[in-house]
Amino acid sequence: MTADSNKASESKALMLQGGCLCGAVRYQISAEPFDADYCHCKQCQKSSGAVFQAWMDFKIEQVNWLKGEVTEYFSSEHVRRGFCQQCGCSLSFRDTRYPDYFTLTIGSLDDPSAVKPNYHIYTANQVK
Repeated sequence: MTADSNKASESKALMLQGGCLCGAVRYQISAEPFDADYCHCKQCQKSSGAVFQAWMDFKIEQVNWLKGEVTEYFSSEHVRRGFCQQCGCSLSFRDTRYPDYFTLTIGSLDDPSAVKPNYHIYTANQVK
């Protein structure tokens, strides 16, 4: 990879921004996600109100909050699901056993087509 293509890739990553439905919470990402998936688990179905949730994973230092902050719901012993206190938009997932990682909803990106999930998980719960 050339230096120019590295810079172009970094610029694209730095342009990834997103937030909640009402705009009270905004974030910017400083790197490409290291992974992304479609989750069909019952908790994702319930928390999103959809038949699956699309997620992207980052190291915690790559997520920069520009405005507001997520409110976290303790959905299980180790999992914290983040949402906007004002509009209820689902924004994040955090497993306390892995404190260096932070997961955001792909749908909360300003341009959700910028990140493509790589696989499906918890497909036993997938709506047919």
